[in-house]
Amino acid sequence: HGAKIGAVIDGIAPGIAVNHEYIEKKLAMRRPSGVISTSRVEADKYELVSGVYNGYTTGAPLTVLIENTNTKSSDYCELAVKPRPGHADYTAGVKYHGYQDPRGGGHFSGRITAALVAVGAILSSALLDMGIKIGTHISELCGIKDREFGELSRDIESLDSAYFPALSKESEADMIEAIKEAAADGDSVGGVLETAIIGLPAGLGEPWFDSVESRLAHIVFSVPGIKGVEFGEGFGFARLRGSEANDPFRAAYGQIVTSTNHNGGINGGITNGMPIIMRSAVKPTPSIYKEQETVDLDSMTNAKLTVKGRHDPAIIHRARAVIDAVAAIAVADMLTERFGTDALATGAKK
Repeated sequence: HGAKIGAVIDGIAPGIAVNHEYIEKKLAMRRPSGVISTSRVEADKYELVSGVYNGYTTGAPLTVLIENTNTKSSDYCELAVKPRPGHADYTAGVKYHGYQDPRGGGHFSGRITAALVAVGAILSSALLDMGIKIGTHISELCGIKDREFGELSRDIESLDSAYFPALSKESEADMIEAIKEAAADGDSVGGVLETAIIGLPAGLGEPWFDSVESRLAHIVFSVPGIKGVEFGEGFGFARLRGSEANDPFRAAYGQIVTSTNHNGGINGGITNGMPIIMRSAVKPTPSIYKEQETVDLDSMTNAKLTVKGRHDPAIIHRARAVIDAVAAIAVADMLTERFGTDALATGAKK
């Protein structure tokens, strides 16, 4: 609920074309809409205050700022002494000795992800020019499963223009209805997001602390509400034998491919040229309208809490834009480290 939120991207290539229409499109995917989202709707009017000149990145740090215009901070007064179960109210108070800003959840609010989506859109656009595409759908919500990815390029393109990130219209209708039912009950739901990244070359990543899984998981876990990340078969590997889990290598059209992709495009922490498949578990929104048990921190007595304000019955459909954005940031990092900053500068002037 501060005056503005923002992000700074350092080390960005000079000469990347800044596509404002594309940035607006990505911000709209994250923006709440209708009864399946919070009633707090922000315009998300952004300013690029450094690092851009004449429509291209300059190579200097790029700074984006987004003004907060629709806040009701009074809704959060009680939370300073009665922390919400499942939220960071209590742990923030412990870490910052009570000096944290509790309004709107402070630095732990999903609101901060709007700036990530804006800068992620700039990098996503540059990656698209390199033939690298990123797309995310809701693979599961309340036991309702979407169909699996099929023809990846086509599916990613369809998701890029979809209001609700499901591949099946039937799944979309059922998922939306489940969110509406939770909202009517004053409750919330979570789910699983599945992300595909295609077009990456083989050889990105490192074998240990900077493995592709480590880099992606690190930034994805920084997104509020993410409680699990897996790649390829993930925990499903526990049910397989090696003969089932291995991906046979084949030669096709002068390239090395695998006939299956159980490993999600990664071997030994390094990309093998196949699509990266990643799933992220999104927990139910902790701010719900049912009465919950908590503690009055002033009196150190057990207490009851009914959350006020405007909150999402589900964040998963909005979080897909955030996962796409942070995945783009991580991929851009890895490409820059292997091939240099100018690898992303497809639009650089000569």
